[in-house]
Amino acid sequence: MKRFSLRARLTLIYGGLFLVAGLVLLAVTYVLVEQRTAQPFGVALRDAKPIIPEPGTKLSGNQAEQLRLIINKAQDDARDQTLYSLLTQGGIALGLVSVVAIAFGWLIAGRALQPLHQITGTARRIAVGGRGLHERISLPGPPDEVRELADTFDEMLERLDRSFDGQRRFVANASHELRTPLALNRSLIELAVTRPGASEDVRRLGESLLAVNERHERLIDGLLTLADSENELTARSRVDLADLADHVLDQAGPGEAAPTVTRELAPAMVHGDPVLLERLTTNLVENALRHNLPSGGWVGVSTGLRDGRSTLTVRNTGPVVPGYDVEVIFEPFRRLSGERVGGGRGFGLGLSIVRAVARAHGGTVTARPRDGGGGLEVTVSLPPA
Repeated sequence: MKRFSLRARLTLIYGGLFLVAGLVLLAVTYVLVEQRTAQPFGVALRDAKPIIPEPGTKLSGNQAEQLRLIINKAQDDARDQTLYSLLTQGGIALGLVSVVAIAFGWLIAGRALQPLHQITGTARRIAVGGRGLHERISLPGPPDEVRELADTFDEMLERLDRSFDGQRRFVANASHELRTPLALNRSLIELAVTRPGASEDVRRLGESLLAVNERHERLIDGLLTLADSENELTARSRVDLADLADHVLDQAGPGEAAPTVTRELAPAMVHGDPVLLERLTTNLVENALRHNLPSGGWVGVSTGLRDGRSTLTVRNTGPVVPGYDVEVIFEPFRRLSGERVGGGRGFGLGLSIVRAVARAHGGTVTARPRDGGGGLEVTVSLPPA
């Protein structure tokens, strides 16, 4: 059931209260006028002319009674007509004024709710964009209840902004600090492996350690990219998602038992950071290729305009994905069914980076199980350039 807006309800309340007050005033006026016109004066006695005697003539008892009845009837008619006119004319006037009052109530309610609209608009921009924690309401006006609400909301945003900035700085600083020991470890291992007297066991151990070290370096790079994508964009340019997708697919190249790749690349211009958008596209393609069927699978990449927005869609065959488990894959270090990452299947940062980059550009990412079998369909929607 659709409910009225707050502005409409306030208008109805204003109009209803005015109408009730007008009806009470009309009723009180009716009672007072009725009491004051019980014995009116100045009644026309034209109906009494036939029985009015000539001057100096004395009325008989019967004639006096008839004259009294005629005068009383004229008084009652005059009073009834006065009260009827009061009700009809007063009711019409009350109706017209009530319509005007409702119109003014609508305007006044809109003006009174304007600060709430400003608060709601700020909250919606922050919730949809996910990047406006630096924005404040800064509501002007007297220090009333609405101003207090806006100031409290600003204080909450300030604390959240400091908290998220601190988290991003910690991730970025920790990632940078970890790069140095990883680079040192790689140099020492390579030195030990390439030494002339190194045994076969040492070489195999060195290769294993280099693989582990490379995995850790990729993890650090992913964390840095995630932290950078959650920062405010500083460099923007016109980018065609079709060109990015075509370039990424060319770089992926066919491998052993690689799935079939189809392209439907229509122009889709956006305004953003080319490096981050390329990383977004790369993560989607690599994720589709990695989580495909062992053989006979396919990956479909398409770009274009949909509902006035630039979109990039990546579809792939693969294992069946439950609908209730789709949101999990966008969380860092998480896989389907709440499984933590482990082994050699990646770190669970790919789609987290995709969502962070999309939000940085004012866009959204949606995923759903592919119709007609296993696999996934991921769609990135960005504002067009």
